[in-house]
Amino acid sequence: MMNFGYHSLWGLLILAGDIWAIINILQSSASNEKKLIWVIAVVLLPLLGLILWYFLGPRNGKV
Repeated sequence: MMNFGYHSLWGLLILAGDIWAIINILQSSASNEKKLIWVIAVVLLPLLGLILWYFLGPRNGKV
């Protein structure tokens, strides 16, 4: 029997957020070097990288 708790729910939410962030990073108009740095940050530091990207990452100007 599988025992899913709050830890697995948080993990899934962070994974979904990271995937969303990586897709948005790759679609941004930033240089390839900046895209690579952001993707590495999000992959190596899932929660912190996601938060940093959300506040400091490249934007396309869409609101």
